[in-house]
Amino acid sequence: MNGFEVHTAEKYLCIMPTFQCTAECTHCGTVSSPRDDTWLPDDLMNDAIDEAAAAGFRGIVFTGGEPTLAGDKLFTAMRRAALRGLPLRIVTNGHWAAGEESAARWIENLVSAGLSEINLSTGDQHSRFVSLDNIFHATRASVAAGVATVIMVECVRERSVSKEAVESDVRFRAILDDYPYAPLTVLESVWSPLSPSRVQEYPTNVAVAKTNLAQRRGCESIFLAPTVQPDGRISPCCGLGIRFVPELQIGNIGEVTILKASSEAEGDFLKQWIHLEGPEHILAWAATIDPSIEWENMYAHHCQACIRLFRDQKVRKVIAERGAARFAELVESEVL
Repeated sequence: MNGFEVHTAEKYLCIMPTFQCTAECTHCGTVSSPRDDTWLPDDLMNDAIDEAAAAGFRGIVFTGGEPTLAGDKLFTAMRRAALRGLPLRIVTNGHWAAGEESAARWIENLVSAGLSEINLSTGDQHSRFVSLDNIFHATRASVAAGVATVIMVECVRERSVSKEAVESDVRFRAILDDYPYAPLTVLESVWSPLSPSRVQEYPTNVAVAKTNLAQRRGCESIFLAPTVQPDGRISPCCGLGIRFVPELQIGNIGEVTILKASSEAEGDFLKQWIHLEGPEHILAWAATIDPSIEWENMYAHHCQACIRLFRDQKVRKVIAERGAARFAELVESEVL
């Protein structure tokens, strides 16, 4: 390989039991909805878990879609992973936490299955379908059970649900009062359209431009968070839009191992480049070759910028003609 090697001990395996979701957020990164009935077969989910354990992955992340819709199948898969020593995280919208009792019951079942961390998704989009009440019910139940809890809030310029709004809410303050040492974090994550041509409005200095480009880093997801999608396809990352980028489909769990698919993907210089420097830097570089390539103040989320690398023919042309040489220079500078 002409770049680097990613060790399995650094990786988390992401498993999407389904594309189905109780919500239907605009610009959903996986285009999930209540009408999508794509489900990962149990035997393939078991194969993925067993392979991750045998390879020494750091843990398993169950995401989606809404993974809790899998019900007992989810708990069975979690127990399988936990018995193999894999820490477990779940990403959920908290639809199951309509009341304190239902929240406590779900958390008890998840913890019994081996849950160690829960990520609760909310924001203006998610709250159209799942009330903030659910998020606070789920948060209280999870911290009471000693589960590391992250509330992930969507970020755009104009929004009513923000990190500040969550942290100042009396329900959140009450949880902190009752559990002052709880492993509880509130984070903001930029909400991104999937189309690389659609420009979303963000708070000042959030979208990438020449003034803040140096703050952008390589993609931490590609190679480090391979994903098994509900239709069995394997992707090298957990990024937005992976369903619709052929270059980010690297195999099928029913036909090839995750390690083999990942190893082949790691041989692709563009994917290595994305991991090393990040898609925003690649776009900025491409624009120095072809000034007609516009990129400033268009992207806040690196996944949207990444989709641009694969879909924009002008960008693809520059990468095809001069990208390998540029990447070789970067690798040499890293070594030196």
